[in-house]
Amino acid sequence: MRVSIIGGSSVTDTVRETAAATGRIVAQRGHTVVCGGLGGVMESACRGAKAAGGETIGILPTDRRADANEYVDTPIATGLGHGRNALVVMNGDAVIAIDGAGGTLSEIGLSLVYDRPIAGLGTHEVDGIEACETPEETVKYVETES
Repeated sequence: MRVSIIGGSSVTDTVRETAAATGRIVAQRGHTVVCGGLGGVMESACRGAKAAGGETIGILPTDRRADANEYVDTPIATGLGHGRNALVVMNGDAVIAIDGAGGTLSEIGLSLVYDRPIAGLGTHEVDGIEACETPEETVKYVETES
C-alpha cells in the first residue's frame, strides 16, 4: 500500500520526530511513503521510512527532481506548485496528515474528494479525518480503512 503523508514544511522538533516515527512505522509495515518531497513533515517522514528500509516517493511542486529532500527515492518533478497536491493524494491509497497549514488543508480537502481514508495527528479538525493520538494509531487506521 502507498500512504501519502502530508504536513507542514516548517515544523517544530516535536512534529519532526512525530513525522519520522510515522514514516518509520509505515515502512516497517511494508508500505511506501508518498509525500510532497520537500522539507518539514515530508523530509522527516521520508527519513523515518528510509531508516526502516522503506521506499519513498516525492511529488515535487517544482520542475527539478534535484529539489527533492535527500531521503526521497523517486522524485517526480511536476512544475505545478500547489497544484501538485492532488497528485500527492491521488498516488496514495490512504493519507496521514501531521500538523500543517493551508497547503495541508488543501490536501485534506482533496483526500475527501478522492475518497481516501485520512488519519490526522495534530492537524486540522475537519469532518472525515480520524483524529489519532500516536503515529501507531494513524498507521493502524489507514491500514484498516484502505
